[in-house]
Amino acid sequence: MRKTIIAGNWKMFTTKSEAESLAKGLAAEVGSVTEVEIVVCPPAINIETVISAVAGTSLKVGAQNLYLGKEGAFTGETSAPMIVSHNCNYVIIGHSERRQHFGETDSSVNQKVKTAFEYGLIPIVCVGETLEERESDRTFELIATQLKAGLADLSGEVLTQNKPIVIAYEPVWAIGTGKVASPAQAQDVHAFIRGQLASIFSEAKAASIQIQYGGSVKPENSKELMGQPDIDGALVGGASLKADSFSAIIKACI
Repeated sequence: MRKTIIAGNWKMFTTKSEAESLAKGLAAEVGSVTEVEIVVCPPAINIETVISAVAGTSLKVGAQNLYLGKEGAFTGETSAPMIVSHNCNYVIIGHSERRQHFGETDSSVNQKVKTAFEYGLIPIVCVGETLEERESDRTFELIATQLKAGLADLSGEVLTQNKPIVIAYEPVWAIGTGKVASPAQAQDVHAFIRGQLASIFSEAKAASIQIQYGGSVKPENSKELMGQPDIDGALVGGASLKADSFSAIIKACI
């Protein structure tokens, strides 16, 4: 049975003191929860602070991005070995904001997933469509392309080496807009994603992969969304920046 996974993407928010306060608040509220996998992804500069704040709890820490190389003259980038050295477990790859603002492509997503696997990180691979693409009835076409290209040449590692991977469906039109896909809309896409994963890997493996929903998830809508058969958790943005709202989403999933 797939375990629910709730991840908080803090994006470019929180100073060091704010990150520490938020992490400590979450540790107090949900630090003993084991029924749900809880991941927080602060800005890279605050990872060490957050790791210290949640030490001894069930909370896991992830990064928001990684660079392909082990090291080198790549000013401003963060490598997988750097992330691993802080005892991080997860890394978000291919978030729509990375695609939109920083030129991420399905090809770069693929390379980053391979890098994450190489260093023992669990990638949270994001896919999703814009409002224009949804209104043009291209949702399934686009997501199929993103999955096939983003996960190309990975079946061996996922199947024979049992490398874990998480998929996050984030309808771009619902991120930070207050709009949210209905539970039925979200379930339709999640079921499609699982079908695509079955063709890329195997039906058995697809049945074990966690697929998150991301897009204006709040305490008020989380229980119904998480109640859908193919929705295994959430990638939470704005609501993850307050301990009470993020904790409420987690508690609604128990």
